[in-house]
This record gives sequence, structure tokens and C-alpha cells, in this order.
Amino acid sequence: MGISLISSRRWLGWLAVLLLPGVASADTLNQADTAWILTATALVLFMTLPGLSLFYGGLVRGRNVLSVLMQCFAIACLVSLIWLVAGYSLAFTDGGAANAWIGGLDLAFFAGMTRESLSGSVPLSLHALFQMTFAIITPALIVGAFAERMRFGAMLAFSGLWVLLVYVPVCHWVWGGGWLAELGLYDFAGGTVVHITAGVAALVAALVMGRRKGWPGQAMTPHNMTMTVTGAGMLWVGWFGFNGGSALAADGNAAMAMLVTHISAAAGSLAWVTMEYLKFGKPSALGIATGMVAGLGTITPASGFVGPGAALVIGLCAGVLCFYMVLVVKQKWRIDDSLDVFPVHGVGGILGTLLAGVFASTELGVFSGFGFAKPDYGMLQQVGVQALGVVVTFVYTAVVTWGVLKLVGLFSPLRVTPDEETQGLDLALHEERGYDL
Repeated sequence: MGISLISSRRWLGWLAVLLLPGVASADTLNQADTAWILTATALVLFMTLPGLSLFYGGLVRGRNVLSVLMQCFAIACLVSLIWLVAGYSLAFTDGGAANAWIGGLDLAFFAGMTRESLSGSVPLSLHALFQMTFAIITPALIVGAFAERMRFGAMLAFSGLWVLLVYVPVCHWVWGGGWLAELGLYDFAGGTVVHITAGVAALVAALVMGRRKGWPGQAMTPHNMTMTVTGAGMLWVGWFGFNGGSALAADGNAAMAMLVTHISAAAGSLAWVTMEYLKFGKPSALGIATGMVAGLGTITPASGFVGPGAALVIGLCAGVLCFYMVLVVKQKWRIDDSLDVFPVHGVGGILGTLLAGVFASTELGVFSGFGFAKPDYGMLQQVGVQALGVVVTFVYTAVVTWGVLKLVGLFSPLRVTPDEETQGLDLALHEERGYDL
């Protein structure tokens, strides 16, 4: 989800915007950068609407397809307003004495933001919008964990509180000049901020919500794989904006981020279907699409810091590890993470964040990257910072997500009734059908 705040060549310009919100920095508007980030912003929103919506919609049973589409759509609307009111300001402005942990409210309601205000070489309004699309997709990813059983109102309340209490603080720590940024954590586009937070929240939500009625004894196969593969293709295309746009410039950094993103996606897809073939004897369309998402999620934190050779290794590792983690979560742990959010996004985010610290090294030959965060860092120090970021993000997200779910549950049932679940959420909650055949 990235932002290149830890990129030294843009740090001074960004810092000026934070210290003087609403006032143009010493940088000047770059039209090429602006045009690219405008495009990338549209691509990232395209990932949620319609990419993720269709990907998830096809994976559920036919009586719940509209509920999933509705949840993703509503989250996009709700988070957009939260980002306007306080989210962006708390994530990306100076919080004074608390700056290491949370931002301030100088840009609440985008106060003082004009057409001339800059963030580096792009309009401040564009940076706010670009980051908004990341804030939108992160809670939308969590939908896959409680699909087919959560009440719509409870889902909205949970998503809104979660964005403010989990996403915004972690975003500030990593991209807003917070304490992890100061340590030199490498997360170019969202390994910690997006994928670990969403994956861990999904795991906690699945545990709190409980299993779907009839699971695992009853088969709950995807109702429309054509829809899912279509959504997966949209995610792949949109991810170029996700990772390439995180360079916040139309330059070689953006181009390399896009290249390694594509390589990792391809490697993850083929690794996943290879594991399917070895274990089950047949590759599947669901497998190749899920492997692609695993490859994309895993390369995300490393995409601005590694080269093509490393991307190949990262994608292959993602396809293999995430494949096995799906089996572990479903078959060994018996956790009904309905659409495999934790084993794909959570585990992929963890793996990619750690490997970013390895493959950023300039001394690995064809697998070399572009250097560590600080001149005195070696691989051990960089991997240590990466591991710290993973652990802190994991624990913080788990604890706060559990608290938010319990809080929402005090005011509204989290789960639909057994009869409503049997009827399907489309009719029970929305009085609509996905298909009238």
C-alpha cells in the first residue's frame, strides 16, 4: 500500500508538508508524477470495486453473493468518510509529543488543503486520495473471514472502529513518520499496514464469530468460479497501482516495483498449482488465482527494495507456504476463515516483510536488492527490524481487533440467527437475490 516516506529523496519534501499542513512545500508539482499517481489511485480503488468484490463474491454460496458485494461497497463508502474526517490526519500529520505513535488533527476534514498544496511532487489532495484507497481495501479484505454469517450493521460498526483503532495507528507507525519508520522498517506498499493487519484481524474474527453452520462437514464450494477468476484478474492489474504507485513518482522505482510485482504473482500462481498437482493430482482455477494473490501480497512490502531475481524466489516461497497454511488453518486448527484471508494475506505479509530484509542486500548477486534502510545496517539488523515490525503489528492487531469485536457485540449481535444463515444473507438481510433464474 505503499508510500515512499522512507525514501530519502522525498523525505524532506514530505516532512515540510507535515509541519506546514495546507502550505505548499519547497518541492514543485511534477506533472508526470501526478498523472501516474492519479492513474494508480484509480487502479487501487479498482482492486476493491469490483476486483476484490467479485473475487470474494464468487467464492461464497449463491445465496450470499450479494451480501459480500454489499459489504465491500459499503466499506468503501464508510472508510472514505472516516478518512476525510480524521483518518488521514491521524495517519500522516505530526502528532506533537505523541508523534511516534499517532498523528494530529491538523488536516481533519482536510482543513487547509487547497489545489496548490503539495506532498512532495504531487498534490496533497492526491496523496490523501491515494492513501484512502489503501484504507478502503484493508478492512474489505477482512470480509472474507466472516463471510456468510455476520450482520450488516455489526460489520459496518466493526469496520469503522477497526480502521480508526488499528489501521490508522499502524499506518502512522510505518508511513507517517512514526517509530517503526524511524527504526527503518521496510514496508514499501503494505506488508504490515495492510496484509498483516487484515490477516490477523481475519483470524481473530473467525475465532470470535465461530464456524459457519454445517462447516466442516458440509461442502461449501464456490458458487461461481468464473466470477472469482475475473475478480482475480482485476486484482492483478490493480496491484500495479498498489505497488508501483507507492513510489509516489513516475520513475525507475515505480517501474521496478511493477516488474517485481508481476514476477512474484506469476511465480506464486505456478507454485500453488504445482503443490495442488503433487498433493491432489489436479491443478485448479481456484488454486492458480489464490496463488497469484499470495504472490502479490508477499511481494508487496518488498516491492520497492528488491530486484527481479528476489521476486522470483519470494513468489515461489509464497505459493508453497501459503498453500500449506490454508491446509493448516482449515484442517489442523479447524478455524473457519471462510475465504482464507489469514493464510494468504496474513502469512504472505509476514513472509514478505521478513524477506524484504534479506533480499534488500546488495551482495546476493542476481538476487540482490537496493540496499538497507540505514548505512550502518547489515542483513541481521534489517531483518531484526522487520521481525520487530511483524511481531508488534501482529500482537497489536490481534488484541485491538478482539476488543473491537467484543465492544460491537455489546450493542448488536455479531452473527445472524441460524435460520437467517440457512436462508442466506441476501434475502435475510437485504431482501434481494443475486440470481433469479
